[in-house]
Amino acid sequence: MRAYLTLTRRELAGFFVSLTGYIIIAAAVFLMGLSFVAMLELLKKEATETPIFELYYSTAYFWLIILLVSPVITMRLFAQEKYSGTFETLMTTPVSDLQVVLAKFSAAMIFFMLMWLPSIGSIFVLRHYLKDVGIFDPGLLGSTFLGIFLIGCLYMSLGCFASSLSRSQMISAMVSFTLGFTLFLLSYLSGNLPAIKGWVAEVFSYVALFDHMNDFARGMVDTRHVVFYVTLSFWFLFLTLRVVEGRRWK
Repeated sequence: MRAYLTLTRRELAGFFVSLTGYIIIAAAVFLMGLSFVAMLELLKKEATETPIFELYYSTAYFWLIILLVSPVITMRLFAQEKYSGTFETLMTTPVSDLQVVLAKFSAAMIFFMLMWLPSIGSIFVLRHYLKDVGIFDPGLLGSTFLGIFLIGCLYMSLGCFASSLSRSQMISAMVSFTLGFTLFLLSYLSGNLPAIKGWVAEVFSYVALFDHMNDFARGMVDTRHVVFYVTLSFWFLFLTLRVVEGRRWK
């Protein structure tokens, strides 16, 4: 446990000792601000019964953050160490492969969630100017951030897997973006294709990220969504572990 915590602190510190981490947070906050402005413009046009959280996280800027920032966060986790030659040294230390994978994944997830904290300020701004206490519903906020956390788990685990495949951070980022965009495209097609019946419809509905996030933003926590994200996250982490174990015995 101590080795895992030490590795997690080491990886997390790596985001803040260079400008990379601050640039990522600045870019994400900028896109969050654009999402907030887009939501306000929508509210100016007509009244709506749609929850504020759903409006805020249904904009294109939210998905841009997920698709563009996630590969940048994860591309350095394994690829940088392989390129610099420190990965072989790390593998010879008395730590297990599982601890290494979980530590890198945990550090990426902590940074990912810290990146989203400024978005809470937008809710406080609306609450202040609208003088509506009910706009800040702790239940809605909790379920929304649960949705963000689960989506983050999926994309961070996917990014870990992509980073473990190459020595190049650029290639790792491209692989991560391609896999993440493919999953996003499947979700987009599920809501824009003509009516489909049978098992194909079930598959598309199961990977509908938009619908998942809308449910979380409405305060609905569907166990099917949770199982979907947890299962895929474990799957990509398992693949990452297998890649790391394979390199140890080469």
